[in-house]
Amino acid sequence: WRRISEPLSRTKLASVGSSPEEDHLSNEHTVDSIDDYRELRGDAHQMNYDKSIAAIDDHIRDFLAMSTFLTIASVDSEGRMDVSPKGDPPGFVKVIDDHTIAIPERPGNRRADTFTNILQNPSVALIALVPGMDETMRINGKASLTTDPDLLATMEVKGHVPEIALVVHVEEAFIHCGKALKRGRIWDPEAQIDRSTFPKMGEVMFDHGKYGEKYDITREKITELAQEDYETGEYQ
Repeated sequence: WRRISEPLSRTKLASVGSSPEEDHLSNEHTVDSIDDYRELRGDAHQMNYDKSIAAIDDHIRDFLAMSTFLTIASVDSEGRMDVSPKGDPPGFVKVIDDHTIAIPERPGNRRADTFTNILQNPSVALIALVPGMDETMRINGKASLTTDPDLLATMEVKGHVPEIALVVHVEEAFIHCGKALKRGRIWDPEAQIDRSTFPKMGEVMFDHGKYGEKYDITREKITELAQEDYETGEYQ
């Protein structure tokens, strides 16, 4: 389906992320200061701050070597935020040195929200997951983009060498407890839904994008193309 997509600029996308009136949630129950929040919830024990480190040690190296999925949060120069997923076989996050990691960019929809944000504001935040493990690894830092051929060659999967990679200079890293994943039963097979209970990706795209009004394509065709991309476009 990427083949028929009309490229959209960030200018065109700006209206999608337009914020509603900021005061529509403000009322007598709104917590609007750090002091109010701390009075309500208290502060963390100092140990929870001490666990943060500014380098990649053996624990983090081992965790990243097993990770197959992470999310990257970024923000553009106007404060519009994005969180994007990245996934690959174990070891896809390359540890370059004690302060630097690199993440390959695989074929996608080419919106490049993360990359265009980083070119405006390099600050990023990552959460990495390991299948079957409830704890996650959080990494914050500054990012840049690279086309270094030697680095990209180490990221080959199924014959695909990425054209670009994301490099993150680690400023803070720490392990995060597994309570959220435990509550969410992320790895519990019995918690998985029957996929047929929710529309297919192409159907949702068609409805949200009002494709029937804008393009010469049917709901069935966009659904077929999206499924084809799943099956053949993983690394193409």
